[in-house]
Amino acid sequence: MNPTCLVTGASGFIGRHLLATLTAHGHPVLALLRRPETLPALREQVDALGGHGELLHALAGDLASSGLGLSDSDRRRTGQAAVVFHLGAQFAWRLPVDRARAVNVHGARQIAELAAASGSRLLMVGGFMLHNSTHLRRLGIDTEHPARTDWAGVYRRSGGYEGSKLEAHFLVNRRMRELAGALTCVHPATLCGHSRTGHMLPAQPLAGLIDNLARGRLRAIPGTPAHWLPLVCVDFLAELLRLAAFDPALVGGELLVLDDATPNLAGLLERLARALAVAPPRRYLPLGVLHAILQVPGATQLLRTEPESLHFIQTQRFDTSVTRAFAARQGVPWPDIGAALEATARFVGPAGR
Repeated sequence: MNPTCLVTGASGFIGRHLLATLTAHGHPVLALLRRPETLPALREQVDALGGHGELLHALAGDLASSGLGLSDSDRRRTGQAAVVFHLGAQFAWRLPVDRARAVNVHGARQIAELAAASGSRLLMVGGFMLHNSTHLRRLGIDTEHPARTDWAGVYRRSGGYEGSKLEAHFLVNRRMRELAGALTCVHPATLCGHSRTGHMLPAQPLAGLIDNLARGRLRAIPGTPAHWLPLVCVDFLAELLRLAAFDPALVGGELLVLDDATPNLAGLLERLARALAVAPPRRYLPLGVLHAILQVPGATQLLRTEPESLHFIQTQRFDTSVTRAFAARQGVPWPDIGAALEATARFVGPAGR
């Protein structure tokens, strides 16, 4: 039997697809769940995605609780895990800072300490903005000496969710060095749906964009022709997570999982609109103007758009050569992102519900 894995965030979008690929390859999985009574439903979801739900087992726990809320017996069970996949995080725009830090930062620290104490390899899922040095400097992050960063200022500029994910990354890296633990970091772009089926959960940012387009709320293209929203298909990401976790060469390393073939925002909206059978927007709206509009009371509710979400619309391009070499070495082809966008639009759009 293949090595046992521990997964946080198992019931989330990436988590479900990761459980499917891990169990499909024979890995027993311990899932940290706040509500362990949901295990039967999660097993069914894993089966539906091509995995083997019978290999999935629950540990009752909570990232925000002291000691992760684990019982003594469940804590001993975590020692079975060869790899700890840390995907767990609370996502919400306008997430209160105290809550964001309790779950996303202190929870991540506790997971790192658990992995190091068990001799398990930690695979930490971060985000592609950690590879945007200009953005990090703009937020006030000292990447050379993160401990000198004014994190309160970072949270004011970025919002609770993004700020907590950034702080957690630097904290976990420092803590794993202190504990001499094995760490691999994977930084995904914004998630597209499954490359063939388009499967996506409704809380995902791209699902919100598709909904706005389908309902005629998106009348202009944010930014300029140079702006894009970097994407990665969730099934491709899950497969790379599995492979990265067991590659000795990636201990202490990082992968930026981002599809360079993602079209610019205008092209992305055109592909989505084609699948939805609606007209795409043609005019551009500068991001600064859109941000100002969203400060008007009621605008975020009317437009179904949050100011924090604008941070992820980029003009910067990224170096993905390490990830491309890794995927080629593992024999994993990159999906057709255009076809995946259309499949996702069909899955999320009114006809797919």
